[in-house]
Amino acid sequence: VTGAGSGIGLEVAKGLTDRGATVFGFDINQGEMGSVATFIKCDIGDATSVESAFAEFKAASNKLDILINNAGIGSLTTVEKESDEIWHKVLNVNVVGTARVSRAAIPLLRASKSAAIVNTASIAGTDGIPNRAAYSASKGAVLSLTLAMATDHLVDGIRVNAVNPATTDTPWVKKLLDQSPDAKAARTALESRQPMGRLVSPSEIASAIIFLASPIQASVTGTTINIDGGMHS
Repeated sequence: VTGAGSGIGLEVAKGLTDRGATVFGFDINQGEMGSVATFIKCDIGDATSVESAFAEFKAASNKLDILINNAGIGSLTTVEKESDEIWHKVLNVNVVGTARVSRAAIPLLRASKSAAIVNTASIAGTDGIPNRAAYSASKGAVLSLTLAMATDHLVDGIRVNAVNPATTDTPWVKKLLDQSPDAKAARTALESRQPMGRLVSPSEIASAIIFLASPIQASVTGTTINIDGGMHS
């Protein structure tokens, strides 16, 4: 599970562990994963870091059944204000980073009888959300990448699916709200933007990810589940 130190990734790690899985958490920092997952330091935005992380993983385990590509970064500007530096950073982490980790994992997943990859995309990739230009583009790319991977690796027996969360009550969102002049008003605005009138919880996203990763869903590939409080309806 990439990005397992907090938020959605942490909830996925907890859920998989509760179901009997042996979980490895790839993240820049250990965060809160503690005993929930074996921490392996990894910056998915750096090829050398990904290679090193998988070398460490292989030394600890010779089996991989599930990859959750959850790590990512955000950006809060428009095309007019987005610098080339931010574009490169966001696309490198969110899109190329997902591909990097998948590239390293696929040879291991081929040996599994129940191989699954689940990518965390975003409702920003399908619905227009203000001030999310680079982030929206990156998550739209993750959705397209999911379809391409599902097609390419069907012959390998590797299922590839994605989830589309709306604004989720994660530490990253809390950090953004705390930086605003009126955090309470900013949170109210985010909640009112979603038809259900609240932010999505990390555990709700995690449940959908685990559902798609489960071998019970052996015929499900190339599918995206929206967990968005009705935004896309």
